[in-house]
Amino acid sequence: MYDVTVIGSGPGGYVAAIRCAQLGMKTALVEKYNTLGGTCLNVGCIPSKALLDSSEHFHQAKHQFAEHGIEIGEPKINLEQMMSRKDGVVGQTTDGINFLMKKNKVDVFHGFGSFVDKNTIKVTKEGGETEEFKTEKTIIATGSKPIMLPFIEFDKKRVITSTEALQLKEVPKHLVIIGGGVIGLELGSVYARLGAEVTVVEFLDGLIPMMDVTMGKELQRVLKKEGFKFHFKTKVTSVKVEGEEVMIKAEDKKGKELEIKADYCLVAVGRRPYTDKLGLENAGVKVDDRGRVDVNDHLQTSVEGIYAIGDVIKGAMLAHKAEEEGVFVAETIAGQKPHINYKLIPGVVYTWPEVASVGYTEQELKEEGRAFKTGSFPFRASGRARASMDIDGVAKVLADAETDEILGMHIIGPRAADMIAEGVVAMEYRASAEDISRMSHAHPTYTEAIKEACLAATDDRALHI
Repeated sequence: MYDVTVIGSGPGGYVAAIRCAQLGMKTALVEKYNTLGGTCLNVGCIPSKALLDSSEHFHQAKHQFAEHGIEIGEPKINLEQMMSRKDGVVGQTTDGINFLMKKNKVDVFHGFGSFVDKNTIKVTKEGGETEEFKTEKTIIATGSKPIMLPFIEFDKKRVITSTEALQLKEVPKHLVIIGGGVIGLELGSVYARLGAEVTVVEFLDGLIPMMDVTMGKELQRVLKKEGFKFHFKTKVTSVKVEGEEVMIKAEDKKGKELEIKADYCLVAVGRRPYTDKLGLENAGVKVDDRGRVDVNDHLQTSVEGIYAIGDVIKGAMLAHKAEEEGVFVAETIAGQKPHINYKLIPGVVYTWPEVASVGYTEQELKEEGRAFKTGSFPFRASGRARASMDIDGVAKVLADAETDEILGMHIIGPRAADMIAEGVVAMEYRASAEDISRMSHAHPTYTEAIKEACLAATDDRALHI
């Protein structure tokens, strides 16, 4: 009999298991694949960042080294080695999760976990053999999978999802990406840097629609400079494989038919909760019309003692959101009173420059009719950015018009993914723009752009523009 069983070993699941074990609970973790870590560690966050870094090094070698006075001749791509390094990073990371499970005395079951009833978990192994055990409480952390559109012929060779895009044996000549969101733009950046022609087809009228509109416009400008082509307000009607080519048919905003030929098509239109064959009905767990598990404010499902976290519930599908929820549920089960401010969970796009946002966007504040002021600072005016040749992008701060409290921070620029933490800390402690503007920021650093943006929001008194 286990105190808690976690189904799914992604960032939410394994963190939940660790925290439950730390709090003295006898904990089991069930994972259907042979390696722990879920989508994020195996075919998501970690491998994609490894390829993004490798491709950025190649891009710099090709386009910036000479300017730095580094003469190496024409760099060449060894895609096999690039993929091998990526696999090595994934292996080290998943091995680290195995170590953490042993260290925290979490029992790991490899196989497909499902509910026999509210307190009984069945694990079906690869060979078909099964075992069952009892659990007092359960945390569903089974994540998500790519959305497969019915009018698209997925062969997973030419028409691919993000999973296959991380394992290509060649650099595409022409990669068409359906969807202008985070996953498509990150993987598109990898192959664009390696020499592929990249075309993005997006149903909406801009990139990364969930972020502040300034970020999407600036990212589009940068990617266009790198050779990306864009078709906005365009609806894909069919995708078919014809030999070694893919034919994409679509309609633009005026209803005119558009035909695009490519050798690869990446479909990145979002992800859906993965709750297939979990036997939720056996336990009485309810899901909504989008397949998400219904939870209350304590992340408890419709059944007492069964919780759900991460991509299977409402909210952004982010690894760090799932981690926060994993800790939240573990501490709730232990009788503590944790909290999560969902507005202060940052979102990141790992293109280069990176994009990172936290808090309210400008469009959200306008929709709420809330009076606000804004301050911006371009990285072009940053000494540190000029030194590293990373002058694209801008730091933007939104603050309450009366109280000066920071309501949102949005950065597109070098190391934005790391810098956004300053915004999270500031907003967790309800700092004003002036508070940040009066803090000393080391010179020269990228974070000076945040200070300058806060100065600009505070009586328009930025010093360096």
